[in-house]
Amino acid sequence: MKKIKTLLALSLACAAVLLAGCNTFRGVGQDVQKVGEKIENAAKK
Repeated sequence: MKKIKTLLALSLACAAVLLAGCNTFRGVGQDVQKVGEKIENAAKK
C-alpha cells in the first residue's frame, strides 16, 4: 500500500512539472509542433 501511495505521489509530481513547463495541454501540442517544424526545416536544408 505504501508503494502505491509513493507511486501516485511521484506520478502527480511529474504531471505537475510537465504542466507547469507548458502551462496547458495545448501548450504541449504547440511545443511538439514547433519541434516538428524545426526538424522539417533542418531536413529541407
